[in-house]
This record gives sequence, structure tokens and C-alpha cells, in this order.
Amino acid sequence: MGLALCYSRTDVREICAGPCLALCLWRGEVGLVILGIDPGLAHTGWGIIEERRGEVRCRAYGCIETSAGSPLAVRLSHIARDLKGVVERYRPDTAAIESIYFGANVRSAIPTAHARGAALVALSECALEIGEYTPMQIKQAVVGTGAADKRQVAYMVRTLTQLDHDPHPDHAADALACAICHVNLSRTRALTGGEFYQQRGTGY
Repeated sequence: MGLALCYSRTDVREICAGPCLALCLWRGEVGLVILGIDPGLAHTGWGIIEERRGEVRCRAYGCIETSAGSPLAVRLSHIARDLKGVVERYRPDTAAIESIYFGANVRSAIPTAHARGAALVALSECALEIGEYTPMQIKQAVVGTGAADKRQVAYMVRTLTQLDHDPHPDHAADALACAICHVNLSRTRALTGGEFYQQRGTGY
């Protein structure tokens, strides 16, 4: 299964060339398609996974980049527009986005908050249900510990999705991890009678 590269306003890596990605992965049976997003003003990572019968496969991933020299409104518009393009191309059933960890420096999180808001608007306008997860939740669900580093996250994303390479850049790997977290926690909530989707508005 070759790696096809194509470039537009967002760097895209598809894990199977041709129009029928699902056929290559599961012989024609289509599963649940999830879009994961790691928001950032300079780099917004995204990843598409497909889940069927407890297994996940990576269909595509990429990173939307914006120029520091552009006005904020233009950068946010760029993020929203390109994410809508991803949705139109891969038609996910649901989406998941990483919430913001403010830490000690709230000012440094503000640009990420702007990008996250643009992403949420884009997803909402595409009528997608959205799961929101903290960085610790994502690491715990994918690696097994909330203290995992980026190398460990990328390794587990590669292992869980059966990729033959580590997804790059880190923003894309984090987005795929967010999508995997959504699958795992949604399954847990369904089994325990909890809500399938985490409520919106809890990430800020």
C-alpha cells in the first residue's frame, strides 16, 4: 500500500492512492469515519481515521499552516476554509478536537484559542457532532498515561492504526491521537450508558 503525496494549501498525506480508500482498507465495508483536530494558529493538524469492529485505520492526515505575517482574521479564515475542504473530501461522520491547556501562561494559549474557535465554527457549519478532549485524556486513551511525550504518542498512533511510518508533523500525529481517543472514550461511554459525545463548550 503506497503513500501518495499531494499538496494544496494544506499538506496532505493519504494512506492509499485512488478514489476508494475504504475498499483498500476493509474490502468494501465502510466503518465510522472520524476527523481529529489539533488546533494551532501557525499549524493546525488534522487526521482522518476509520473505525470498524474495534479496529482503527488511518485514511489521511495533514497540517494547515498559516503565515505569521498575515492578519489574524485572514489566518483564521484560512484554517476554517481548509478544514471545510477536509470535511468535503473525506466526509467524516463525526469529529474530535483537542481542548486547550492554559498552564501558567494564559497569553501563550490565546492564539491557539483563536484557531480552535475557527475550527469549531467550521465543524459546526458542516453539521458535525464534536467531541472535545484534554491533552491528558488523549494521552491516557492512546498511550495509557497522561504524562506521555510526543514520541510515545506518535509511536502508539503508528501502532494502533497499523501505519508503516510515524505520522509527521507532530500536529498531525496529535490530531490522529485525538480521533483515536474519541473512538475509545465514545465506546466506553456507550458501554457504561454514558453520553456518546462529550458536551461542547467544556474546552475553554
